[in-house]
Amino acid sequence: MPKEAGNEIKLPSLDELFSSQEERDDARLKRIYEIPINQIDPFPDHPFKVRDDEDMQNLIESIRAQGVLTPCMVRKKKDGRYELISGHRRKRACELLGMDTLRCEIVELSKEQATILMTESNFQRSTILPSEKAFAYKMRLDAMKLLVSRMVENQKKGRNFGGEPVGPQLKKAREHLINSYGLSDEYTGALGNAESRRHDHGVPVGHRDKSRDLLAKETGESATQIQRYLRLTELIPELLDLVDEGKIGIRPAVELSYLGHRQRDVLEAIEMEQCTPTHEQAKRMRKLYDEQKLTPEAIEAIMMEQKGNQKERIVLRGDRFSRLFPPDLPASKREDYVAAAMEFYGRHRERQRTRDDAR
Repeated sequence: MPKEAGNEIKLPSLDELFSSQEERDDARLKRIYEIPINQIDPFPDHPFKVRDDEDMQNLIESIRAQGVLTPCMVRKKKDGRYELISGHRRKRACELLGMDTLRCEIVELSKEQATILMTESNFQRSTILPSEKAFAYKMRLDAMKLLVSRMVENQKKGRNFGGEPVGPQLKKAREHLINSYGLSDEYTGALGNAESRRHDHGVPVGHRDKSRDLLAKETGESATQIQRYLRLTELIPELLDLVDEGKIGIRPAVELSYLGHRQRDVLEAIEMEQCTPTHEQAKRMRKLYDEQKLTPEAIEAIMMEQKGNQKERIVLRGDRFSRLFPPDLPASKREDYVAAAMEFYGRHRERQRTRDDAR
């Protein structure tokens, strides 16, 4: 059983979308508990990476000196364990310090509400990778859609939602989806009916281009930019890694996300040419893909184009040359291999010419 620590904390408001004033007042009275760390599980599919880096070391030193000033937040699971909603870095720091318990507030939230709160709390980090934002936005969107669907079902059955009338909550939630994610009135209005459940298979981005949004106040990003991040979840992991590393920009990455199985061919071209596509090149690839004309050869031809910051290069293509390279030679070393072979052949020609002149 967790031990009461005797301090009080205010429950973060979850955008004030799904709680009444009475519930928020009650949240302020909640107590903080010391919970055994080995009873706390990470949030499922947590999109934010916990790194043992310099920031983690600074956090460790802070906790060593002052303890956990801001309690973590958990919810109780059916099996009696706890699911961590916010505080994954604090939990890791306490583990590295060898601590047995973690200061936490226990809250009662649905899976969807916990998902929304988890993403919001992590958006306060100073450094967030594009892939982290992408999957966090997607998790939040999926959770919001499920909440709206549940509200609609309760409304049809004449029930309240969370102890409050459904109507006002449903209105706020739909406005949030429209303003934050750029979804259409028609799309949000259809959420919860049988037809929408049959056809809602992906991330519904691009329905509407709105920049006046609620999330912009929290993250500084417009609905259009959030839509771009959502598209990144359609990239293969290797290309998404290149986005995180800053080797591919967000806008060209968005175009590449539409290339389906041809993303693998793009990755091979990137490795072969040792460069990444520009936004314009990625747009042309997408156009060819939509026209069912994007072949590995077309990708290679686009990637071979000389960019302003690249020197002219000689590229050897086809089986005639590939079979001459050692099978374990990486593409990045082929230029050096060819140069060494040509130098060797040049010395051979010079020796041959010297012998011919001596006759």
